[in-house]
Amino acid sequence: MSDTTCHMSISLDGFVAGPEQSRNEPLGKRGHELHGWHIGDPRATEADATANEWLMRPRGAYVMGRNMFGPIRGEWNETWNGWWGPEPPYHAPVFVLTHYAHEPIEMEGGTTFHFVTEGFGAAYARALETADGRGVDIAGGASTVRQALNADVIDELALDIAPVLLGSGERMFDGVETFGFEPIEVLHSPLATHIRYRKRDDAG
Repeated sequence: MSDTTCHMSISLDGFVAGPEQSRNEPLGKRGHELHGWHIGDPRATEADATANEWLMRPRGAYVMGRNMFGPIRGEWNETWNGWWGPEPPYHAPVFVLTHYAHEPIEMEGGTTFHFVTEGFGAAYARALETADGRGVDIAGGASTVRQALNADVIDELALDIAPVLLGSGERMFDGVETFGFEPIEVLHSPLATHIRYRKRDDAG
């Protein structure tokens, strides 16, 4: 599949991360409550397992924001290789949006982080070229997904809507004026309602 995809967990009030993201709380305060469906909650069901298959399907390249890559802000003043240990789950090139140049970081398992200072359009173009028809995923966070939605490049969007109200944090749809998708599959468990959307034929 050569589509561009995006898969995000989100609260009922529209937040994909809680407030005060930090090294100790990369998802922000209470942000982990959005992810119980795929990180070991014993109430997870077959619906959650299916949604996890959507999340983990192989892609040819990824685009993510610097805040998702790590907690360092401003100049790169320390060594940081991401949250995921020596073998990140991507197994493909990842293009990280940043205002500060950095040499690529090659990890085990085929993941290489490339740092792009020219903006979302440049990162997405490089991801498309590198993926060579194997699909691009917009990995997050909120700002990067908003840019992708406003650029109208996402073909399939999966949302895991957790029955949680965070009250503050990182909202995904602020500043997004249109939503040209329709649901094609809905699954649910006690932990999340999983909705897979496709871009409508009359959208974009």
